[in-house]
Amino acid sequence: MKKLPAKVGVLVLDLLAAVLVLYSVSLIFLSNFNMGNLMVWLLTACVAGYAVFRRPLSLWFSAGAGRVVFWVLAVLAGVYLALIAFVSVSGYMNPPTGDERVIIVLGAGLHKDKPSKLLQCRLNKAYDYAAAHPDTLVITSGGQGRDEWRPEGDAMRDYLIAKGLPADRVLAESGSTSTEENFAFSLTILREHGFDETTPIVYVSNAFHCYRAGKYAALAGFTKATALPAATPLRSVLPCYLREALALLYYWVFKTSASGPMHAMVGLLELNKNFFYK
Repeated sequence: MKKLPAKVGVLVLDLLAAVLVLYSVSLIFLSNFNMGNLMVWLLTACVAGYAVFRRPLSLWFSAGAGRVVFWVLAVLAGVYLALIAFVSVSGYMNPPTGDERVIIVLGAGLHKDKPSKLLQCRLNKAYDYAAAHPDTLVITSGGQGRDEWRPEGDAMRDYLIAKGLPADRVLAESGSTSTEENFAFSLTILREHGFDETTPIVYVSNAFHCYRAGKYAALAGFTKATALPAATPLRSVLPCYLREALALLYYWVFKTSASGPMHAMVGLLELNKNFFYK
């Protein structure tokens, strides 16, 4: 009887490894290359590696230096899970008041020239809010990635207009390359239309991203910014939450993407994009 729980544990581990391998392969074809995908692949390698070599690894982890490594990894995993839990709930802590005059929709990647599923969730949420508040101005914010056929802001604007928003209500910001720039560049456009940083705004992003987005809105100068969290497609949950927990740590350490190793990291990712998306 004592062997039954162990056999069930091994079966669960093998099943988890198989699911992660299949999921990791699917990301190559269904998602843009990003840090979240890299983290999923790293997790897959760790789980699959342990599934294959569980006996020698379990023996090594049980004593000496291996036991120290085990507890270090366990603590790090606990901290990371706590960060993911924080990311999961923090996006709902700053809801709209209904008095916002501007909606800023943050970009989230295109597939060629069309909004990704993740971005469609943001756009659909923004459309519903804009339709319910007809006096609001909408800014779609996002530049053009190297694996995208056009700027995100332009594609997002076309998507909202096609859904029924009047063209004169939707402005495109198409030069930004980060959340930080989304807000800074959108503020420049707002000033050109008679608004400023004191104008009440609501920004639209997926729930996992709303906490950090709010910090960057404040960094850009906005004093009255609320969050409208959108859903996250099921297939994107794991890479998005893994990546956002890391991004949150980065923000707490460096505060701005203009400092720290971010630019070098982005450059490395661009090289890998060239490999995967020739």
